[in-house]
Amino acid sequence: MDIKIINKSAHALPHYETVASAGMDLRANIKESITLQPMERAIVPTGLFLELPIGVEAQVRPRSGLAAKKGVTVLNAPGTIDADYRGEIGVILINLSSETFIVENGERIAQLVIAKHERAEWQQVETLSETDRGEGGFGSTGIK
Repeated sequence: MDIKIINKSAHALPHYETVASAGMDLRANIKESITLQPMERAIVPTGLFLELPIGVEAQVRPRSGLAAKKGVTVLNAPGTIDADYRGEIGVILINLSSETFIVENGERIAQLVIAKHERAEWQQVETLSETDRGEGGFGSTGIK
């Protein structure tokens, strides 16, 4: 799938690291480092602008290494970039650790996953079909 992209950053375009990778790393495009104190959040610019086809979204997701090693993650994970958005991709990072985290220019801060999606049309009804699970939610299918 071809996707139009403008790169106003000083970094290479996002790319897949392996043939089986689902996501591409997004890098911080900042003039000065950003300091995130514990429980602090910031929108980190990437310098990237996309034109997605209708029926496709870009999902901004956390990087597992950054979350596991530093306690820093994407606050609204996954963040959705809609096909009609033309602004810069920004990543809302939050520091969930007890230590200060410094975001440096060029640092890999999130992943971008391109995904097709469906548009739903509601069919309002009075009842739904029955299943074995029924109304059980939040762990109801797990081992007791």
